[in-house]
Amino acid sequence: MAKIPADYVNYKSTPVFEKNNVPKMFLHLHNTKAGVYGQIQVLSGALKFYGFKDRRGEVEQELVIKAGDTGVSPPQYWHKVELLSDDTQFRVDFWAQKDSDIVVQNLSERD
Repeated sequence: MAKIPADYVNYKSTPVFEKNNVPKMFLHLHNTKAGVYGQIQVLSGALKFYGFKDRRGEVEQELVIKAGDTGVSPPQYWHKVELLSDDTQFRVDFWAQKDSDIVVQNLSERD
């Protein structure tokens, strides 16, 4: 699994998702923006992360992420998740290079 570079900062986080409110796009093939890492934080239960070679490619990795563990999706990486238990809760933290436009824009929206 990918590692977030040391000069990247968390600029945005999702709410906590569970089976009743998880956005459908998370359950289907999607990717992260250029220059952005997504860090999945599993708070309870477990989920399965599927990584794909490309948009129409085959699964190249499957990773079960349990409560207390994290998984990282690198920039522009096609992936999806599957909730493995009824009590699964997770959120996604988004990371980008400290001085990038996306960080500056999102941090200014917090003011």
